[in-house]
Amino acid sequence: MNDSPAHRTPEHPACPHSATTPESGPELFTWEFATDPYPAYAWLREHRPVHRTSLPSGVEAWLVTRYADARQALADARLSKNPANHAESPHAKGKTGIPGERKAELMTHLLNIDPPDHTRLRRLVSKAFTPRRVAEFAPRVQELTDRLIDRFIEDGEADLIHDLAFPLPIYAICDLLGVPREDQDDFRDWAGMMIRHGGGPRGGVARSVKKMRGYLAELIHRKRENPGDDLISGLIRASDHGEHLTENEAAAMAFILLFAGFETTVNLIGNGMYALLRHPEQRARLEASLAAGESGLLATGIEELLRYDGPVEMATWRYATEPLTLGGEEIAAGDPVLVVLAAADRDPERFEDPDTLDLARRDNQHIGYGHGIHYCLGAPLARLEGQAALATLLRRLPGLRLAADPADLRWRGGLIMRGLRTLPVAFEPGSRTEKGDLLSTL
Repeated sequence: MNDSPAHRTPEHPACPHSATTPESGPELFTWEFATDPYPAYAWLREHRPVHRTSLPSGVEAWLVTRYADARQALADARLSKNPANHAESPHAKGKTGIPGERKAELMTHLLNIDPPDHTRLRRLVSKAFTPRRVAEFAPRVQELTDRLIDRFIEDGEADLIHDLAFPLPIYAICDLLGVPREDQDDFRDWAGMMIRHGGGPRGGVARSVKKMRGYLAELIHRKRENPGDDLISGLIRASDHGEHLTENEAAAMAFILLFAGFETTVNLIGNGMYALLRHPEQRARLEASLAAGESGLLATGIEELLRYDGPVEMATWRYATEPLTLGGEEIAAGDPVLVVLAAADRDPERFEDPDTLDLARRDNQHIGYGHGIHYCLGAPLARLEGQAALATLLRRLPGLRLAADPADLRWRGGLIMRGLRTLPVAFEPGSRTEKGDLLSTL
């Protein structure tokens, strides 16, 4: 769904922040860095825009931090998505993907392949994410949002990650895939394991991947006998009508749509609401706009939240298939390249006042969902879910405020994704009945 799934590395070690000098550069991948990576990225953009570094996993990779270089790299066919092009040993290659996907035979998905296979598979699944299909899904997203808020609205407090941002996209993507309602809590448990253990030992994630793979194989067989109007059934019909989609490809496609499709939205909602809570003047503008029944500021606001502190910190792995020059640096064949979307989207060469949150920003061609042929396939659905969640929270929870010191909040350890572990809030307890189809009225 998105070419930036929740690939994980061991948790960042907690080590003190040291002074930055042009010679040493900033410390990367510490807990301090995870909390606020933007000063370090600003330094890299200025001094080492294409920077070779050792990642927490021990893998050596190039970090690309300037906007122009990032767009070039994201669209460069010489930077392959196929892990087979990594020049390192098989052991090192195992550190650059989603834990467990190799053993579960789930490698043949959109994040790991190049044209022409990428073109074929993307064409098959893109039908599920057309603007019309997403618009038709809006009432279901609103229903899910209201139902989840109903569970805590009378309490006067909640953890917006656990209580809303996490379950909403899980249930939504399960509906699109055709996972029966009675099985969706299993998917929620497996996805929760991926988030909880994503920054630590890879075994917990791998076990969840294995369970998911077994379930998907069984579901594909069931859908073949009794197809429905859902994405998995559509993939099976395409396979049966000559598109040559293997069972492994179908399972891998369903897996990556779920895996990549939920955490990006978890982080969009969590990071977005956190930014609004930290910028009361911007939040007040949005609340006034929503109260007036206007949709413009909500639409531009989601784009600004994606740019300002988006859900995907780095695009997923790319590997040079031949020597190339990027940002003045010589990249060798087989070298891994990581495009730092978070850094590129705060590049002052591209964005005016990039460290300022401006929900009305118009010139906002951010790359929070990528660029080129690997642009996030599910971006329209993620935007819909983000708009529904943020707008409904602001409407239904009067007095919404952060219920923790920002310094006490923790960001999940990892490399690709950027998201809070928790987001505790307090508000005036409300009524379960105050709801409605907000998106249809805007």
